[in-house]
Amino acid sequence: MSLAVWFSLLTACVVISFTPGAGAINTMSNALSQGWRRSIWGIIGQQLALIVHVAIVAAGLGLIVSRSEVLFNGIRYAGAAYLVFLGIRLILAKPSPGVEEADLVDTHEGHWSMIRRGFWVNLLNPKAIVFFLAFLPQFIRLDQPPLPQYLTLIVTVMVVDVVVMWGFFAAAARPFRRFTRSARGQRILNTVFGALFIAVAGLLVFLH
Repeated sequence: MSLAVWFSLLTACVVISFTPGAGAINTMSNALSQGWRRSIWGIIGQQLALIVHVAIVAAGLGLIVSRSEVLFNGIRYAGAAYLVFLGIRLILAKPSPGVEEADLVDTHEGHWSMIRRGFWVNLLNPKAIVFFLAFLPQFIRLDQPPLPQYLTLIVTVMVVDVVVMWGFFAAAARPFRRFTRSARGQRILNTVFGALFIAVAGLLVFLH
């Protein structure tokens, strides 16, 4: 992969990572409920999903999905349904036990749970699917060995996404962490992020 092609890939990755979506919402929600440092577990899950996306493209299955309206819509609706599930679960979640205005008691979610949720959020994310299936193959030269190109591609995508998710979206949620110190603040934040998950799901269903 030439330097010019790689720079174009880097630019595209930065733009798509900064575009708000389910992954950004999941990252900010984790940062608020679990703290900035522990939000990395959800981000790791999202990166594992990106590896699966690249593997699908490299195996040639991406072409089948991109040409099949039934398959693509099936993934799209499954992703929307999962986001609705996450949104409703957040809205109905009870505040951490024993939380008072001046005393925060954290309820730590297991890192495997955060990894799994991040994985499914990104795996079923149509924005990621479209980016990988329709856009990324343009950076692969068929007259050059594919493995080094795909390795460069996935490393670039993952590094950019981790930096943006952890360094921007998770960090942006830190000033609002103080609202989690009360039961009322937790309910408000859970409702806001739950509604955002459901809103993104609605966009996936009604917008093409």
